[in-house]
Amino acid sequence: MLESLGLDASAEAVYIAMLTNPDMGVTALAAHLALDVSEVRNALGHLADLALLRPSREFPGTLRPVNPEAGLMALVHQQQADLLRRQQEVAVAQAAIARMVADNRDTDVGTSHPGVERLIGLDAIQTRLEGLARVSSTECLSVMPGGGQKAETLEASRTLDEEALDRGVAIRTLYQDSVRNDSNTVAYAQRLAELGGEVRTAPVLPARMLIIDRRLALLPLDPKDSSKGAMQVDSPGIVSALITLFEHIWEVATPIGEATRPDGVTGLTPLESELIRLLAQGLTDEAAAKHLGVSSRTVARMMADLMKRLAATSRFQAGAKAAQQRWI
Repeated sequence: MLESLGLDASAEAVYIAMLTNPDMGVTALAAHLALDVSEVRNALGHLADLALLRPSREFPGTLRPVNPEAGLMALVHQQQADLLRRQQEVAVAQAAIARMVADNRDTDVGTSHPGVERLIGLDAIQTRLEGLARVSSTECLSVMPGGGQKAETLEASRTLDEEALDRGVAIRTLYQDSVRNDSNTVAYAQRLAELGGEVRTAPVLPARMLIIDRRLALLPLDPKDSSKGAMQVDSPGIVSALITLFEHIWEVATPIGEATRPDGVTGLTPLESELIRLLAQGLTDEAAAKHLGVSSRTVARMMADLMKRLAATSRFQAGAKAAQQRWI
């Protein structure tokens, strides 16, 4: 229940037991919870690190549990602060990328820019993708926004991925949460994971990108229409910003083999939380659906469910109640 706050099952069990029986020692806790003494000691250390235990003033050398209302809420506030920091760092990286794309989108094809090569046409892009996949030697990071991927796209990637994994290349791919409803994409992701690759999903992703060996990246000239062309970037500063953006999203994304977990405080799934945030910004259902890689019908269904949970009869009332419950 408290995994989202950093407590594993053992630490949570020890904390709850100590709240009820604060005088229990390590041996008693181990017997009471059917845990090894070493597991209890590790849990106590972890709880102390999280400031959920503190030294007793009355009995020196022993630990006492911190009131959960204070201790757990402090963890929630810390997570909120960490999330805000990550969001700000991602926003900075996205802004830098957007400026770079805008600077190069309308440049003449023949114009040379240090660290940037423009590729025009789907054939040129596909040829470059295949070439990069075959020369990669250490790592391939990719971001694939949108819903379920086309069957032909998955099939074209399958052989290249298998060849790269056979060479020892680490593959990490980010999809949007919405692909979890697409059987072809899920089957592909599961197969990739079985071969040693890693796949995670997040509610919202930035523009499509491919980063090879942490030294070059491929980005669309127009994030809204990848058929217009792409740019290959090998500027260290830009590639570093792209890697930072990828790693921040990867850190909070959910592995494809695991169900997305509701937030421990709000009870919202990541997709629901992102939908509320987008609608609060004034986006229409259609625009929010596009951001999330789902249909407008799915957005309407999700909002109907959220309104029911909020006991709201209108979207205005739902927004007010969501703010009261700190969903926004």
